[in-house]
Amino acid sequence: MEKKRYTLAILVDNVSGVLSQIAHLFARKGFNIEAFSAGPIEKEGVTRITVEVLAETDAQINLLCNQLRKLFPVHSVKVLAPANTLRRELSLIKVKAETPEARNEIIQICNIFRASILDVAPDSLILAVIGEEDKAQAIQSLMEKHGILEIDRTGIVALERGKTTLHDDTKVRSEFNYGKNVR
Repeated sequence: MEKKRYTLAILVDNVSGVLSQIAHLFARKGFNIEAFSAGPIEKEGVTRITVEVLAETDAQINLLCNQLRKLFPVHSVKVLAPANTLRRELSLIKVKAETPEARNEIIQICNIFRASILDVAPDSLILAVIGEEDKAQAIQSLMEKHGILEIDRTGIVALERGKTTLHDDTKVRSEFNYGKNVR
């Protein structure tokens, strides 16, 4: 059976060891993390994690999500529907540009892909590419003939279209209110 790519959005308390707990659960359940990104959100003390994994069935992902929800620092978990999700990745690519001809060709390719040139050195350029993975892969392939010196990719960040948010699925547990009254 061929594996399908799933994008999970997870809200967690920003506490020491939370990323380790999440990664350990994925490893215990036999999932390899294909892409991972994490960062603070508008609510102080909460981090949003976006994870991409491959799985054979929806049932495997549902089981993984249920296990994630049981972790104390996890507020909510949602599988993002591909048709209703905007997904982006940032790639930084440092490429050789040792001749004026090479530099001009790289600039033209950047214009076609709407990539930005962030740094110009006498013999190299640093490009920023924002888009889906295939866009980053395509420009990377074109830059290989010039000589890629270094690459850094963020992993996927994703949001669902429309008014629905990950906050809508937040579990209600008094532990998250730390002694405050729950309505």
